[in-house]
Amino acid sequence: MKLGGISFAEFPSCPLLLCIALALCFNQVSSTTNETDKLTLLAFKAGITIDPFSVLNSWNSSIGFCQWYGVTCGPRHKRVTILDLSSQGLLGSISPHIGNLSFLREMRLDNNSLDHEIPPQVDQLSRLRILLLDNNSLVGEIPKNLSSCLDLFLFAIAHNELSREIPTKIGSLTKLWEFALCENNLTGSVPSFICKLSSLEILALEWNNLGRSIPQVLGHLTNLTFIGLWENRLSSTILSSLFNLSSLIMFQVGFNQIHGTLLAGMGLALPNLENFGVGTNQLEGLIPPSISNCTKLNLLQIHHSRFSRKVPSLENLCNLSLFIIDRNQLGSGKPEDLSFLCSLTNSTKLEGVTIGFNKFGGVLLNAQVIYPPLSKNLL
Repeated sequence: MKLGGISFAEFPSCPLLLCIALALCFNQVSSTTNETDKLTLLAFKAGITIDPFSVLNSWNSSIGFCQWYGVTCGPRHKRVTILDLSSQGLLGSISPHIGNLSFLREMRLDNNSLDHEIPPQVDQLSRLRILLLDNNSLVGEIPKNLSSCLDLFLFAIAHNELSREIPTKIGSLTKLWEFALCENNLTGSVPSFICKLSSLEILALEWNNLGRSIPQVLGHLTNLTFIGLWENRLSSTILSSLFNLSSLIMFQVGFNQIHGTLLAGMGLALPNLENFGVGTNQLEGLIPPSISNCTKLNLLQIHHSRFSRKVPSLENLCNLSLFIIDRNQLGSGKPEDLSFLCSLTNSTKLEGVTIGFNKFGGVLLNAQVIYPPLSKNLL
């Protein structure tokens, strides 16, 4: 016998009247919590002012809310586990009632036109693993208390209008794999608590107003593959600890106020590097000859700084597509200054080279012989 979806066989020693009471209680609790999810979704819909593709038209009583567009429910409790409304052109705000979706694991609202603030009630979503809010028009600050979202591993709120400092409570999210806050108006510094994010692979903080130094502890995150810090106000040196990150694929810190020199052995320390950009800073000294050991490089961007003397051989950089070293103090006014161009003959994927505004001597009459595309893209 069953009542309210409960089989009495599950309680073999239970008296009949007690089993009936348990079944009725379970049915009431289940109905109440499911109703909470439904009302929360309707509150979210009420905050949307423009729905150009009418994707929320299905959010009505004609069908169960688990069948509404963009909604996925778990098979056991029939509670909302995924809310996916990415790229639907939605305009409006995120309802603070969103925190009532207590079974939510993924919230994907990226690539819309959502505005207002991120509701602080997001911190009530203790099961949340993926939070995608990038490419919207969100303002205000990042919610200060996200310490309840301990399972969060993908946190992307890039390309918004968020301001103020990165809250320290994010340091408790030790499962974070991607932390993308680029293209906002964030201030303060690159937080030192970042060293606690031992699972982090992608750190994207570019196009903000972050100042002060690059924290030494960043070099302790041995899983990092992507560091994006360009277009900020960073003013430190490039710390030697960063060259301990042998898994690093992309390192971009251009358009800051970074000074000092590059380590002589950086090319040996970063064998997986594909994208390296330190241009528009105050770096000086030599371009390390060891850079030729980064055989996977496709972008080498060292422009608008104070690098000097000879450009090293680049003969091992067979995957190079862009080589940008203009606006430095490279060369000595002698014909042999341009010998590095001959080493680029192995770079069959090369699309562009910029070397102008340096101290190079010699002429480029044989550029077409060296490598045909150079005659078109050499600036």
